[in-house]
Amino acid sequence: MNTPKAAAAAGALVLSLLAGCATTPRAGPELAGRLAVRVEAHAGAPPRSLTTQFELRGTAQAGDLHLTTPLGSTAAQARWRPGLAELITADGTRRFSDLDALAQELLGESLPLAALIEWLRGRPWPDAASLPRDGGFEQLGWHIDVSRFAEGWVLASRERAPVLSVRARLDRPE
Repeated sequence: MNTPKAAAAAGALVLSLLAGCATTPRAGPELAGRLAVRVEAHAGAPPRSLTTQFELRGTAQAGDLHLTTPLGSTAAQARWRPGLAELITADGTRRFSDLDALAQELLGESLPLAALIEWLRGRPWPDAASLPRDGGFEQLGWHIDVSRFAEGWVLASRERAPVLSVRARLDRPE
């Protein structure tokens, strides 16, 4: 039997579930700043670059990344949680199985976004081995330079082809 009280409870349950699906995770401290990614020319392909303002919330497990153009309009937004990563652009929403697949789509190259989240905090990603290096560390085939982290700078570079570099200037370093 469908009573008004049962209908109200069911409605509240549906609304809470929808709200839970629609909200973006806010775990962890917020990071914001400028991000520049450069892919060097290789195999006949011209160099490519992306420069954007960013806001990052969350962890490698769940979070969101908001990218804006130099003029302040939204370029893309990424949201992720276990088993799902979404990329939202003016062309619509695309879903991926993980952050690596999303990064491949967004940048056209492999970039370990889960690790980058920790690198932007000035530390190695705990899910992979790392080696100390002058001014920073090496991890996943990348050199991470955090020698100027106190000033808000994080530099990451990969030497294997295609050579890739990421430069981040944090507005509020942790």
